Amino acid sequence: MSNTLEKETIPITNARYRLQYHLMPPVGWMNDPNGLIYYKGEYHAFYQHYPYGPWQGPMHWGHAKSKDLVHWEHLPIALTPSMPYDYAENTVYGCWSGSAVDDDGVLTLIYTGHVESNDPVEVQCIARSTDGIHFKKGAASIIAGPPDAECFGFRDPKVWKHGEVWHLVIGYGKDGKGKALHYTSSDLNEWTYEGIAAESDGTMGDMWECPDLFPLGGTPDSHVLLFSPMNIAPVKTLYLSGQFDYGSGKFSTQHKDRVDYGFDFYAPQTFEDASGRRILFGWMNIWGAEMPEKEDGWMGAFTLPRVLTLAEDGSLLANPAEELKALRGEHVNAANVLLKDGEEYSLAGAEGSALEIEAVFLADASSGAEFGLRVRCSDDGLQYTEISYKASEGVLRMNRDHAGAGEGGVNEASLVPMEDGRVKLRLFLDSSSVELFANDGRRTITNRIYPLESSLGLKLFSRNGNSVLESFNVWRIQPDQPAKTVE
Repeated sequence: MSNTLEKETIPITNARYRLQYHLMPPVGWMNDPNGLIYYKGEYHAFYQHYPYGPWQGPMHWGHAKSKDLVHWEHLPIALTPSMPYDYAENTVYGCWSGSAVDDDGVLTLIYTGHVESNDPVEVQCIARSTDGIHFKKGAASIIAGPPDAECFGFRDPKVWKHGEVWHLVIGYGKDGKGKALHYTSSDLNEWTYEGIAAESDGTMGDMWECPDLFPLGGTPDSHVLLFSPMNIAPVKTLYLSGQFDYGSGKFSTQHKDRVDYGFDFYAPQTFEDASGRRILFGWMNIWGAEMPEKEDGWMGAFTLPRVLTLAEDGSLLANPAEELKALRGEHVNAANVLLKDGEEYSLAGAEGSALEIEAVFLADASSGAEFGLRVRCSDDGLQYTEISYKASEGVLRMNRDHAGAGEGGVNEASLVPMEDGRVKLRLFLDSSSVELFANDGRRTITNRIYPLESSLGLKLFSRNGNSVLESFNVWRIQPDQPAKTVE
């Protein structure tokens, strides 16, 4: 079946907000990460994509691959709406989110076919590839509808294998509660509904988009469940850590928290690479935002790859993949700087639009001082994004009220100093983004910012008291240098 989509792409008219070292669409629209997988020695990332304009049109699957998680090669579009289960004229349709697995050498995508004129609207579908580039869809859907037609959503299947059995969780909502439904299969074609793996306690949204259940931790049953709950703003993503019983198909929760505390982080998905690392990408935008890059003919980006680990208390830790150190270029640093109340400190050579920054402060809870740094500062001081910490409150903040175009707002996250009394802030700046990792991944805050290209300054500060900056390291990012091995 053919379709009638436009065949002309809208060109990118301005590169002012184009990211320098993040994965983003070559043209058009990007949202959810899909089908993340390490396949035949390469990393593959698929994504929700509309190639003909910077808006959410009928969803395709964009596709890119990498040998090092850092440098990406765009491949032909993997999935285009074309079958009765993902295409129909005069309605909303598309190849919606899903995941990928390696089925004995066959790269297999399992995704949601969404056609609003169909009944049911959402079904689960399959497509296969032997070369990792060209995909053939199944003749019919593999899960023909939800277990109960009276539901709020039935989409975003995430598939994994445990022993000889394939498992799948899918996002669902009913009676005002988000849920992750659980299915099993022996061959990826015929699926058995096993029941509800986990559901909201009434405070975690009325539909769970993009659920991802995976093993993480020191015991075989230790698992983490990620999902993007709907209609509990400002919360965009949550995780539950606990145990998954493969016999009963039930997940029991021990710890709950947000995956990321920023405005622009949604639909995270994970995969396991050849070394056993659990790696996460998220969509570095959010529904309903202004998205100023749309004016320039494109929209959307992925976060940097984050490696997940589980702390002893069940907290999820997220840290930038070690491969990103290969991007480090010119380096400047300072140590043991007294930041005086009300004064600003600048380091020569530390300005730029693409930087990795690591700042370690001494945190004195008995002091009323608030310390931190401002990035992407204009020469007149009117434009900046501020990251700050106040030890007496134990609160980490990111303020983008003066960041430039787009929306403002302040993010807050509780943060306890490290055992040695220090607060460690690691930031990655790109042309229109900032990603913050605090205290070795205890908290992350991700935001898109849209400053003037000339706003490049970096300043440290302390207010309402003095503070000590123990160490300060800044690396210029060199996105175009060849990939290299990181020791």
